[in-house]
Amino acid sequence: MSIRVFIVDDHPLVRQGLTQIINGQEDFEVCGEAEDSSSAMRGIENTSPDAVIVDISLQGNNGLELIKNLKAIHEKLPILVFSMHDESIYAQRALRAGAKAYVMKKESSEKIIEAIRKILKGEIYVSPRVADQVLHQIVNGPSNSSASPVDRLTDRELEVVQLIGRGLSTREIAESLHLSVKTIESHRAHVKEKLNLRNATELVQFSVQWVDQQET
Repeated sequence: MSIRVFIVDDHPLVRQGLTQIINGQEDFEVCGEAEDSSSAMRGIENTSPDAVIVDISLQGNNGLELIKNLKAIHEKLPILVFSMHDESIYAQRALRAGAKAYVMKKESSEKIIEAIRKILKGEIYVSPRVADQVLHQIVNGPSNSSASPVDRLTDRELEVVQLIGRGLSTREIAESLHLSVKTIESHRAHVKEKLNLRNATELVQFSVQWVDQQET
């Protein structure tokens, strides 16, 4: 019987490419796909996959929130994050949320298959770079000198920074995340405090610059 994989990504071409890679394995098959968190929750409930591939950038709740929601319901479901975002910033966040693997989209198709097979055996898959980071922190503790400023932010605060950097207003962010404007304003205030930003202009400048760095 084939191993059933569910794909969650907001880009149709990415879903199509992953489907070809996965269905190209004799013992794998894609049992469903979704472009956002809400349809993913429904689809996964209906198809009962053996593993799930999730992108971080999704409309509405992002991939990290989706992982947390899935693990609350399906505690043992193996989840692989497949993302363009820098693993040095997001891999450990994904693992803390409940994912078992983090693969960047620039990696080869062989890495994706290898990661899926590992998480199905109960193992964790990350790049040697991320593994070294984790081991360094275990042995020596967090290194403030090499840490990114955004490491101080919660997952939700980092998501707000992303959306600010993409030009969304407070109201648009609230609508996108299905939260109140007051809640988003609170997140903005916390971000400014944690990053030592003096005003809204500096927050926008930081967010735009940070998003540009992530997407280049």
